[in-house]
Amino acid sequence: MKLLKIHPVGDRILIRHAEDKEQIRGGIVIPDSAREKPQEAKVIALGSGRKNKDGTTTPFAVRVGDTVLVASYGGAEVKLDGKKYTLVREDDILGLLA
Repeated sequence: MKLLKIHPVGDRILIRHAEDKEQIRGGIVIPDSAREKPQEAKVIALGSGRKNKDGTTTPFAVRVGDTVLVASYGGAEVKLDGKKYTLVREDDILGLLA
């Protein structure tokens, strides 16, 4: 994988949502703006971790390459090299997919 131009800080995680297929209901193509955001994503990069009150850093529960479920509208979308990524906090991750 080539080097990314962004590195998350703190307890933020860079994810890439799974590509959703074109949705058709009853012969009508649903436009991108009306589609639900997929909840499945792949972890691309991790920040340094959450700082505790005593100054220690708590390690992440996820690793780069893990497939996770994230809250539907959590995080901030960023676009790099024509690809869409999302920066989320560790709290926005609902679970790991096996």
